[in-house]
Amino acid sequence: MGVAPGRSGEVTGWVGGVRAATLDHVSHSSALQPTEAGRQRVGRLAALQLALRMVMALTDLPVATFTFVVMVTLVSTSVGLIAAFLVGIPLLILTGMIARALANFERARIRLFLDIDIPRLPGRPRGFKAALTDGPTWRAILYPVVHFPLAIATFSSTVAALSTSLAMISMPAWLSHVPSRHADLGVLKVADQRTAWLMAAVGVVIGVIGAGLTYGLTTAEGALAKALLGVSAAQLAKRVDALEGSRARVVDAAEAERRRIERDLHDGAQQRLVSLAMNLGRARARYDDDPDAARVLLDEAHADAKHALVELRDLARGLHPAVLTDRGLDAALSGLAGRSPVPVTLDVAVEPRCNPTIEAIAYFVVSEALANIAKHSGASRADIVARRVGDRLRLTIHDDGVGGAAAHPGSGLAGLSDRVGGVDGTLRIESPVGGPTDLTVELPCES
Repeated sequence: MGVAPGRSGEVTGWVGGVRAATLDHVSHSSALQPTEAGRQRVGRLAALQLALRMVMALTDLPVATFTFVVMVTLVSTSVGLIAAFLVGIPLLILTGMIARALANFERARIRLFLDIDIPRLPGRPRGFKAALTDGPTWRAILYPVVHFPLAIATFSSTVAALSTSLAMISMPAWLSHVPSRHADLGVLKVADQRTAWLMAAVGVVIGVIGAGLTYGLTTAEGALAKALLGVSAAQLAKRVDALEGSRARVVDAAEAERRRIERDLHDGAQQRLVSLAMNLGRARARYDDDPDAARVLLDEAHADAKHALVELRDLARGLHPAVLTDRGLDAALSGLAGRSPVPVTLDVAVEPRCNPTIEAIAYFVVSEALANIAKHSGASRADIVARRVGDRLRLTIHDDGVGGAAAHPGSGLAGLSDRVGGVDGTLRIESPVGGPTDLTVELPCES
């Protein structure tokens, strides 16, 4: 059957329109598929979060009971022994340490069940006074006491809602199997399947309400944990102020270091190179007329070249020695100990290696400390210990000198403290007059 020529364009257009409409429908359906998959993924994620919160609620009471009993027992015993014996104070400090450990466990539990990351507090307080007046430690001690009643409410409401909901939802299945053939709910007696199915619907509603209540109570627990176990706004502001001050001092120290390098280059290697060029020029001018004088000038130029190389090598080593990058802190510190005029005993165990920036700061600290020992301490020996303890690098530098070292403003030790503080590290000096001197530095390995 043919098609009239006048109609062919209409038929072609109609077929093209159908094809375009079909393609548009297929593309529209394809666009809807990811949206539907996304909804399913969101639904599964919400169900998983609710399940995790249920598990948290069901484990709340045993965990809270344990931490509450431990804290109340330790605090009451410590306070009771303070009046009778001085051992109450060390026990109270030990209580704070245990509270911080339990707080770390609670942070991990909150992160697992609620997906709330509460940062750990940096370092432990040093000394009796700091340990007894440390705010985060006292909040960690307070947390189990405040958390206990909330944990009771969360556990009780979750168990009550879950058990009631499951019992009522399953009522149509077990009602006909009980000996009495009915269920007495106090205000209502269920004796037939129709009422049992109605109670099953009520059980669903109770389950939804219970899930919402569990969600709200666990959210309140997360907020409580953030308030007591997290970093307060005042602490953050104080920390920001300290870092800003430390950054400014580090910038000043870097600028002073830059000027020192310029001065050393100008007064040292540059002068050597100028003298080298002049001697070579004079030797070339006298080479034909006076070979002996030219040879003397060449010897002087050779000596200047060697001195310039030594000065440049020392300058480069002071900036960042290649051995530190290639072979690590052990080899770099061994080189420092070998060049020190004071005998040095070195003990290094830093595995795995720390961040290159941290290694450079550790190298600079030891270099400056050995220079200060050689210049000012009058020590006959020095001991250096470098250890990686968890995620921290700890340096201990000891000398048997005259002591009296302090981080006065503008001093080398103050500069070390600024460098260490700029990466969130700590520097502690114990140097009584008469000696000995102990310098302890802790640096975060992954800063």
